[in-house]
Amino acid sequence: MIPSEEASARRREIEAKLKQEEETLSFIRESLEKSDQLTKNMVSILSSFESRLMKLENSIIPVHKQTENLQRLQENVEKTLSCLDHVIGYYHVAKDTEKIIKEGPTGRLEEYLGCMARIQKAVEYFQDNNPDSPELNRVKSLFERGKESLESEFRSLLTRHTKPVPPILILDLISGDDEIETPEDMILEHLPESVLQDIVRISLWLVEFGRNQDFMNVYYQIRSSQLDRSIKGLKEHFRKNSSSTGIPYSPAIQNKRKDTPTKKPIKRPAVFIPGTIRKAQNLLKQYSQHGLDGKKGASNLIPMEGHEHDLRVKHLSDTLNDKHGPAAGRDDVLDIEIDAYIHCVSAFVKLAQSEYQLLTEIIPEHHQKKTFDSLIQESLDNLMIEGDNIVSAARKAIIRHDYSAVLTIFPILRHLKQTKPEFDQVLQGTAASTKNKLPGLITSMETTGAKALEDFADNIKNDPDKEYNMPKDGTVHELTSNAILFLQQLLDFQETAGAMLASQETSSSASSYSSEFSRRLLSTYICKVLGNLQLNLLSKSRVYEDPALSAIFLHNNYNYILKSLEKSELIHLVAVTQKEAEESYRKHIDQQLKIYQRSWLKVMEYLSVENLPTSSQGAKLKDKERTMIKERFKGFNDGLEELCKIQKAWAIPDTEQRDKIRQDQKKIVREAYGAFLQRYSHVPFTKNPEKYIKYRVEQVGEMIEKLFDTSA
Repeated sequence: MIPSEEASARRREIEAKLKQEEETLSFIRESLEKSDQLTKNMVSILSSFESRLMKLENSIIPVHKQTENLQRLQENVEKTLSCLDHVIGYYHVAKDTEKIIKEGPTGRLEEYLGCMARIQKAVEYFQDNNPDSPELNRVKSLFERGKESLESEFRSLLTRHTKPVPPILILDLISGDDEIETPEDMILEHLPESVLQDIVRISLWLVEFGRNQDFMNVYYQIRSSQLDRSIKGLKEHFRKNSSSTGIPYSPAIQNKRKDTPTKKPIKRPAVFIPGTIRKAQNLLKQYSQHGLDGKKGASNLIPMEGHEHDLRVKHLSDTLNDKHGPAAGRDDVLDIEIDAYIHCVSAFVKLAQSEYQLLTEIIPEHHQKKTFDSLIQESLDNLMIEGDNIVSAARKAIIRHDYSAVLTIFPILRHLKQTKPEFDQVLQGTAASTKNKLPGLITSMETTGAKALEDFADNIKNDPDKEYNMPKDGTVHELTSNAILFLQQLLDFQETAGAMLASQETSSSASSYSSEFSRRLLSTYICKVLGNLQLNLLSKSRVYEDPALSAIFLHNNYNYILKSLEKSELIHLVAVTQKEAEESYRKHIDQQLKIYQRSWLKVMEYLSVENLPTSSQGAKLKDKERTMIKERFKGFNDGLEELCKIQKAWAIPDTEQRDKIRQDQKKIVREAYGAFLQRYSHVPFTKNPEKYIKYRVEQVGEMIEKLFDTSA
């Protein structure tokens, strides 16, 4: 029973689910039918919409094409009108710009260049599109006229505003003093800034559009003239304002010196002190031109020691060349000319540097070097010609044996060599002929200077005059003072003089030029001059008939040479090749003193007691013995008087040496005379003792003290 109920319940459950599934299936079928219906409706709507769109498209496309064609036509019309306006504008360019072109660019460069740009475009248009048009000729003519006006304006601006640099400003520029700070506004402003900008714009236009390089020639011609006038103005400034006390520097520099008294004085660019070389020139000219003529007062030339000697040299200079005479005037002018030339060389370097800086702003880069080369030619050539004239004058003077001429070359040559690195830098990029001008002048000066040095040394050795120009008092010979003075001048130019001598050497050692090598050459040269001088003095000393005067003469000259060497750096130069030169001169001096002392031997012989009787006071002397004593006293008195009279007129300028010789001789004579007098003063050898015993020992000493003193 129980299984049957379970089966019935199970069947009912299955039937219920089946019924439910049937209902669901029926719902799905209904939904599918509705969906199919909706799909059919949608397809019908879309088909209708597509049909309508096709109809609309068929209607719109023709309209769109017509509109596009209309727009294209409109654009073409507008472009045509614009082109017509543009072309018509070219036909009006000449009329619109003619007045401005005729009036020129002065005062309105910007507007003028704008007009030139319009004219240029018109020319290009007519050349490309209507080359036969009369308008082309018109605008071409207008363009050429405008270009000429710009070229004229370029020249006019440069000419009006290019002024020579004032000498005072140039001196400030080349003062070369590190202690004085040059303010920034010291930089040369050759052209006002506004003018410079206009010139630069015209230059750029002429290069880019004018196709013209003539303006570069105009530029270098105007600036070259300005550079030359600036340097000539500086030279003229020196001629008018220079004096022996210094250089006319600008008030700005002078004020700086007053404001900064602790700073060093302004350094001049390697320039000698005016007047210093002139003194040497005066003396050397007297030697070379007057031949040391005795009529010129050679016997009165008494060199002093130290300051006294300097005064004596100055006195001699003033005597030979009176301050108001033509010689002094020539020497003053020469000093100024040399000083001016040296400053002009420095001025050229500074001004050329400044000109190049200005040129780089105006001239196209690939034309700058050539234009600069042309710009500096006139001024550089003038400097070189003036330098060649100095060399030529020096050569002629050397032929006349006027060795003062070489002293004018030294400061110039030294300055040229010092300035050469700056010269080379300034001339970098110029033609080889331009670069070689300064080295050629330096070589010429070195050769001429070396020739003068060698000729001077030879002339010192071969000076022929002996009798007519010998100082009667045995003082220092003018040849000696001239030679020493000349050598002393070399001290300020040691490197220059050494280089002169080295330039003539052809040995392998000379090829490896060094300062030590040139110093040895200069030392050798000085020793050669001194050796030649010594040989000449020995020859001249033989003119004196009195060996004592000959010895005094040589003593004075040797002593003067030694003292001069010791008081200057000459002794150091001599020592480079001759270590014992100082000792050698001392031996020569001592030797001459010994020779001089022999002049007293005849006087001293009378004081010898040889062959004389003993000095017994009570003893009676024979006549022969009394006569011998009388002769001894008389011989001594006469000899002493004669020697003192003669030697009082001789000269020993060196106070120390003069006193030493007097004291040595006084000691010898007094001791001998005192002993002789003590021996025979109480011996009755005469009834008139005062006739023979004329001098006391003190009086003899006083007489010797007056030796070498013409005023005694």
